[in-house]
Amino acid sequence: METGHIWITGMGIASAMGMGVDPCLAAFRRGRSGIGRLEILETIHRDDFMSGEIRMTDRELMGLLGIPENRYRDLTRTTLLGMIAAVEALGHAGLTGKDNAAMALVSASTVGGMDKTERYFRDGDAHPGFIATHPCGDSTDRIADFLGISGYRTTVSTACSSGANAIIHGARLINHGMARRVIVGGVDALSRFTLNGFNSLMILDREHCRPFDRDRRGLNLGEGAGYLVLESEEAIAGREEHKLCRLAGFANTNDAYHQTASSPGGEGAYLAMKRALAMSGIGVSDVDYINAHGTGTENNDASEGAALQRVFGGKLPPFSSTKSFTGHTLGAAAGIEAVFSVMAIQMGLLLPGLNFEHPMEELGIIPETTLKEGAEVRHVLSNSFGFGGNNSALVFAKE
Repeated sequence: METGHIWITGMGIASAMGMGVDPCLAAFRRGRSGIGRLEILETIHRDDFMSGEIRMTDRELMGLLGIPENRYRDLTRTTLLGMIAAVEALGHAGLTGKDNAAMALVSASTVGGMDKTERYFRDGDAHPGFIATHPCGDSTDRIADFLGISGYRTTVSTACSSGANAIIHGARLINHGMARRVIVGGVDALSRFTLNGFNSLMILDREHCRPFDRDRRGLNLGEGAGYLVLESEEAIAGREEHKLCRLAGFANTNDAYHQTASSPGGEGAYLAMKRALAMSGIGVSDVDYINAHGTGTENNDASEGAALQRVFGGKLPPFSSTKSFTGHTLGAAAGIEAVFSVMAIQMGLLLPGLNFEHPMEELGIIPETTLKEGAEVRHVLSNSFGFGGNNSALVFAKE
């Protein structure tokens, strides 16, 4: 069994607010959200809801990767977004092709190739290959092949906690000596099915979402990808300059309260945070920033807020929901927000949420609303909660 810390050495992101870590930092500094009206997704709801859509066609995404046009039918939007973020993460870690073969890949998704399936079904296209691209695991396989990873690969799909559970799975591979390096994270593309599904639940906001605000009306769906490179102490030997921070703690719980709603008291969220902090060995007073799940729905924000107060009492650390910049990217959300958490530690950032005006009357908690740079951020807690009460929390530490 491996011993020692699990280090994060690379990070990559594709999102509506920016295609890459540096563009996302620039967007935070400008307070510029990537959320707006739909332009790429073909739907009757194009003008009805705000979404965190990446304003690039699939062919333009292929161009970023240098993939030839004749591969268009084979690659879903989910796959392309995952490739873009994973390539950045590996480059950031200073790893090259020869390093990739022995790596593992744990990728999360909830949508898979649904965007392609919808298109072919609607158009009556008889292309036989589209069925193979539909499962979530197809994107994982194609990302691994594109990166030259020939080792362990698997796909996690646990609703909106998927990306966090992929990170946890990767950490366990390292802890049990099954891998020395693992690319972990999540990816999802917008599709009509998910847009219509969330609309049927009546939890989509027609304007910009307002996490933790008294007058919040729902979430904005988004798309994107976020990946980290995890390495064992043995793997990073001789490359210590690539240490960004470490994954210090994690936990997953299930409150089994409802198919889609969180429990009012946030029992599962509370236990996930408590157990992740216990694994990390730090106290509640040591947490410098919390990247909250914060969807902007009435149920989630009240439940998570109650859980946060149970964990931290009257001394709640600075917190925010960055979904007001990216939209809720489902299986990609925890991966993207893990990247933001690492950025917060690396760059000394307290990240803001947008559109907050009035505290919730029952809780009175107030998120960060402006970017603060030059902060001392040593420990970050990142929350991700999914349908069915699947709750995950991650703790990142500076050293």
